[in-house]
Amino acid sequence: MKILVLNGPNLNMLGIREPAIYGSATYADLVALIRAEADRLGVEVEFFQSNHEGALVDAIQGAYGRADGIVINPGAYTHTSVALLDAVKAVGIPTVEVHISDPDTREDFRRTSYIRAACVMTVKGHGFEGYLEALRYLAGGAN
Repeated sequence: MKILVLNGPNLNMLGIREPAIYGSATYADLVALIRAEADRLGVEVEFFQSNHEGALVDAIQGAYGRADGIVINPGAYTHTSVALLDAVKAVGIPTVEVHISDPDTREDFRRTSYIRAACVMTVKGHGFEGYLEALRYLAGGAN
């Protein structure tokens, strides 16, 4: 099983960006944590992060026929991108939406998620652990 882990804008700034909300761990720490869980589950993971909407759309489209699942934290594109929604719908790959914080407890505009309509599950407000929950879900359980 192969899972694509996508991260959108500003997630490369983890550890620097608003540590009171996102914590002090870095993007590299997140990748290492996910990789360790993937190894434990016996699944292959591929990572991609971009601050550019089109690059994320390309990554989703590129997963067609190659990935069995997608874990995506679209960052701010959660609230603005119909293009990401359409890409996930187009490829038909089971996708889990993940957010480190809980957008529903933040500014009003963050309560809208376009991509959620194409996702099989949403995990929000569980920090980095949310990615592991998503990975386990796509891998078929807690194992």
